Amino acid sequence: MTTATSGTLLANGSRIVIKIGSALLVDAATGKLRENWLATLAEDVARLRARGQQVIVVSSGAIAVGSKALGLGPRNTLALEESQAAAAFGQIGLARAYQQAMERHDIRIAQVLLTLGDTERRRAYLNARSTLTKLLDFGLVPVVNENDTVATTEIRYGDNDRLSARVASMVDADCLVLLSDVDGLYTDDPTRNPDAELIPQVDAITPEIEAMAGTAGTDMSTGGMVTKLEAARIATEAGVHMVIAKGAVDHPLSAIEAGGNATWFMAHDTPVVARKRWISGALQPAGTIVVDAGAARALSQGRSLLPAGVSAVRGRFDRGDAVIVKDQAGTELGRGLIAYASDDAARIAGHKSGEIEALLGYRGRDEMIHRDHLALNRAAKRTHNAEAGQSTAGAQTSET
Repeated sequence: MTTATSGTLLANGSRIVIKIGSALLVDAATGKLRENWLATLAEDVARLRARGQQVIVVSSGAIAVGSKALGLGPRNTLALEESQAAAAFGQIGLARAYQQAMERHDIRIAQVLLTLGDTERRRAYLNARSTLTKLLDFGLVPVVNENDTVATTEIRYGDNDRLSARVASMVDADCLVLLSDVDGLYTDDPTRNPDAELIPQVDAITPEIEAMAGTAGTDMSTGGMVTKLEAARIATEAGVHMVIAKGAVDHPLSAIEAGGNATWFMAHDTPVVARKRWISGALQPAGTIVVDAGAARALSQGRSLLPAGVSAVRGRFDRGDAVIVKDQAGTELGRGLIAYASDDAARIAGHKSGEIEALLGYRGRDEMIHRDHLALNRAAKRTHNAEAGQSTAGAQTSET
């Protein structure tokens, strides 16, 4: 990969997720935050935002800060409850450090606590996605930390690598940056083999690539390359490019754009295309939505489905479940993620979006299924596009 290519991927992405490891943030000897380094990262984030990019930070460090301050041992020796206590204590200082570093550039942050489980449970996933998206809309930089204080199993090393990939997938990021104490994937462990070579680009995570992942890590950054490859698989399958780069330099994002050592894992679809493929093939539908002719035509034109275009709701499902979308002749048009549970969907079917609050008692979403969450069958799309003289009323009611 050329310097220009690597710099372009980061520079041109509209939404960037940055994962920061504990070893970068916390001095291993003192347990203190590296505030000077964090200040240079904040300058990089300010530069990205100045050119119109949205940024989310996924940060480690709470346990590392808290365990030192509380006089506990190394992280890998702590019992679950000790790790949770350290996280609860360290989280306050970690959030304060980010706030102080970012506010020098007039950047406001918001703290979001998530677990890997939150990204796997559909309702929690949707709530987190909506919150993160709205924070970005407000111009904030969300700082995501793993919610270690409520973990019910042993806190696993490297979870923040995987969590950052899930977050990047959740928000349809263009690029995930893993800033670490290593500068990429090597053909062998470079600390043991001086002839090991950096791999600048990975187009597919093959068994050969997996075999190159060692267990390298430090006392502060214990994830190793194995979890980074797992993160790369999650990210690239969701249409997100991912880069592993050495973060222990001032202005680490600028260093990546300048062509510094890094390994890029390439996605081959956009996030929206990847998600639609997942919706159409990987999810088991829980119900069916029947739409009128005008709505069917609108969907074929790439529009969202509003309640006004729905003529029937069948089956029992929850918000966020996959449903089949059919026309009134019973032809399957596609599949999508529904924004309402079945009972609420039935109440608002056939009504205008402006009536939702009066019907349900709360202001829901305008769309029954957003176009980004709808995978339309190609054959059905061609059929409805080819039909002449079809009603356009549904097209108006189903447009976003």
